Amino acid sequence: MTRDMLGSVALMFVAMSLIPLGDTAGKLLTTEHGVAPFFVAFSRFAVGAAMIALILGGRVLWPLYRDWRIWFRAGLIAAGIACILTALATEDIATVFGAFFIGPVVSYGLSIYFLGERVSVGRTVLLALGLGGVLLVVRPGFGMTPGLGFAVLAGCFYGAFLTASRWLSDVAPPRQLMLTQTVLGTILLAPIGLIEVPVMTLPVVGLTLMSGVASASGNLLLILAYKRTGATVLAPFVYFQLVSATLLGWSVFGTFPDPLALMGLALVVGAGFATLALRR
Repeated sequence: MTRDMLGSVALMFVAMSLIPLGDTAGKLLTTEHGVAPFFVAFSRFAVGAAMIALILGGRVLWPLYRDWRIWFRAGLIAAGIACILTALATEDIATVFGAFFIGPVVSYGLSIYFLGERVSVGRTVLLALGLGGVLLVVRPGFGMTPGLGFAVLAGCFYGAFLTASRWLSDVAPPRQLMLTQTVLGTILLAPIGLIEVPVMTLPVVGLTLMSGVASASGNLLLILAYKRTGATVLAPFVYFQLVSATLLGWSVFGTFPDPLALMGLALVVGAGFATLALRR
């Protein structure tokens, strides 16, 4: 394993821990404090935009905002966040993340078809095994609730966003790309997100900041990882979000996976490391 690849994997693990943390804060806002999901989505982007702007010290590449591809990419992540927060308002976090993990499969296929990235039978099989591990954790039934439908839709948007991030990785530095998605996401969600503004109590403000900062930090690290390494290689590691979500569900919501689910988690992580072995 090269040093660059090891660094990309480390970035993915941290990013895939921060993103579920942001979603956990969002679920607490919607279920415990009655905050509208679209306001949570809007505020997440607004907080992220402020954070990245501070990091950049006001340096903005304004020509980027005239590129339709930048708006398209921002629209994908804005739609994905809005959908997953809508799903989390009514569904269990493990079930939502299970449906959401259609995303890596979508990203894998789009990266091969549109970006021409190399693919092998071994990597395809390992990605399928990772998805099988997710199914062992979630074990979805045959019923499709509206909330689960939103989770699947969120996964599709997110998978397309992952590929778009790779597609545009050379257009601008990662922090500038992150700023575009947060600023434009804020603009796109404002008309709906500001319809129901909650009372800003201390818990609501704290969870709002946690949701925005954790999500923005995770996505910034994700951009950095995808700039260093191809999407087809990193796709299995996106499943680590499920591991993080399970641990957060245990600590925050008091749920813990049974032995069959633990086998699924081991399969998810094992498939990711096996993908790296193929690169040697």
